[in-house]
Amino acid sequence: MKQGRAAKFIVLKAPWEIEKMRVANRIVAEVLQLLSATVRAGITTEELDRIATEEILRRGGTPAFKGYHGFPAALCISLNNEVVHGIPSAHRTVCEGDLVSMDLGAVHDGYYGDSAVSVLVGNGSELAARLLETTRTALEKGIDKARARGRLQDISWAIQSHVEASGFNVVRRFVGHGIGRSLHEPPEVPNYGLPGQGPQLKPGMVLAIEPMVNAGAPDIRVLEDGWTAVTKDDSLSAHFEHSVAITERGPDVLSTL
Repeated sequence: MKQGRAAKFIVLKAPWEIEKMRVANRIVAEVLQLLSATVRAGITTEELDRIATEEILRRGGTPAFKGYHGFPAALCISLNNEVVHGIPSAHRTVCEGDLVSMDLGAVHDGYYGDSAVSVLVGNGSELAARLLETTRTALEKGIDKARARGRLQDISWAIQSHVEASGFNVVRRFVGHGIGRSLHEPPEVPNYGLPGQGPQLKPGMVLAIEPMVNAGAPDIRVLEDGWTAVTKDDSLSAHFEHSVAITERGPDVLSTL
């Protein structure tokens, strides 16, 4: 999701604020789990967006993306060579073998939740399956480095090194971000970098860590709709994301069930 204007300083959240964020993120996690079980060949991306909207509202939340800088939907849904920010449409039907990335945000009691998942519909290609597993594991490796007194780019390097060792590339134009009372807050969380660099990680930081990984080159372009980002070489792309709190006890993944 495109970043809006935000304060230039990193906001540390109190424990009670993190618990409020956990509620917002649980809504997102529950709805993404439902969408992952629902997506199938023949369903339109608009129908998935309708389900996402209804389910967020039913849980007492508000869709975070709809209307954000003019984005027209609650769900970013990107297929195959689409990296992020795909717009749902009644004319876009999911097909057997598609790689489907779903990015979802919700607001509850003034705090934001944000998470993303990619799935294969039916029997996808071996390349697509390997890309998904690599991206999912890269997120896990990044989260493991989200520890107090470490450095921000420890997360970045963990993601980049795993992805590149697997023969893929991280997208550099889009990055993760802080999250809290705003959808996008400092700091930016790139998926590439050098260990030991960047701001020190402190308890109370909450980061949306989100590797976007291309099977081909890292370059992307944005379509005429002004939102949908696709790989420049038309290679496949996958996207996973969790909102993670830095604590003295280690990373606390808020967007999980």
